[in-house]
Amino acid sequence: MPVAWPLPEGIRSRLMPGVNGLDMHLLEAGVVGNPVLMLLHGFPELSYSWRKLMPLLAAAGFHVLAPDQRGYGRSTGWDARYDAELLHFGMMNLVRDVVALLDALGLDRIAGVVGHDFGAPVAAWCALQRPDRFAALALMSAPFGGPPTGVPSPDIHAALAALPRPRKHYQLHYGTPGANAEMLHCPQGLHAFLRAYYHMKSADWPHNRPFALRGWQAEELAKMPEYYVMELDKGMAQTVAPHMPSPVQIENHRWLSDDELAVYAAEFNRTGFQGGLQWYRCSNHPACVAELQAFAGRSIDVPTCFIAGAADWGMFQKPGELQRLQHQACTQWRGTFVVPGAGHWVQQEQPEITARLLLEFLRAAASYNENVDQKEDRT
Repeated sequence: MPVAWPLPEGIRSRLMPGVNGLDMHLLEAGVVGNPVLMLLHGFPELSYSWRKLMPLLAAAGFHVLAPDQRGYGRSTGWDARYDAELLHFGMMNLVRDVVALLDALGLDRIAGVVGHDFGAPVAAWCALQRPDRFAALALMSAPFGGPPTGVPSPDIHAALAALPRPRKHYQLHYGTPGANAEMLHCPQGLHAFLRAYYHMKSADWPHNRPFALRGWQAEELAKMPEYYVMELDKGMAQTVAPHMPSPVQIENHRWLSDDELAVYAAEFNRTGFQGGLQWYRCSNHPACVAELQAFAGRSIDVPTCFIAGAADWGMFQKPGELQRLQHQACTQWRGTFVVPGAGHWVQQEQPEITARLLLEFLRAAASYNENVDQKEDRT
């Protein structure tokens, strides 16, 4: 059996069998029967990524759930092979996982779903498809611009490769057969790779000074750090290695101690990265994309907000996506909140501020939904 995680007081671990073909591991905090929040992690993360936020939300009166999503951590029942059936990792099936977890727990409509990084589009699709089950939506670090329209986009990968300094998009690299092995078996070791990766995308890395890009062109995308637009001939482990923090910097990483980092290293050493990498492959897989195109033009109609660290390039990695989220994808937009002193891992780097923003948003969303329900009862 894997070693128990070092969890903050008040967080408990459980396994839910029979969740859309998975035995799903989840963390939970708070009193059963209180309003429920679902927290969805991204890559390369785990339910453990919410450990600093969960007690704060539970103390405010929520029953907080954070699963290891399909392909991650201690949830089992997914195929770890590169050539596994991709539709199992497609967005529609990830939404089914979350809804099936609610069903397994006997939950109907919950107070909100919160997604970070690649968990953000999963949360967005949950709210878009099932507003009857998710009363509010909070996205972190990754904006959602709405369902794909089916209009072909330029071949950005060929354009990046043709630059004077040849480049490639990280999502293209993550879809290659060797991406799992080059990270899992990198020369510096898995623990050091993850330390450099998390450091480079945090506010601790001084070069994270994001700004809006002018468009989806190779020359614009190449302005982003190399963890998003990589050297053509390098893998991710090689990309981040030169930016390994010093021992003094590591000591100052109060948001991610070496003991906490060891949890991630142990889990990914056991499972590999391929389960999470399949999600990236699905982003360009014709059958997976076709499922999403069926929802073209449909909006998110529950109260929605966006939270990101001030040093997070995730806000801008898809030019125009944040604007589409605010003005097109959502009909009940409640604001963009930028957190000082945080990079990409906003809920870990600044949990207190993040919790305050979430709670303010959720209180307003609950008031809105209550008014809507009262109006419907009168009609």
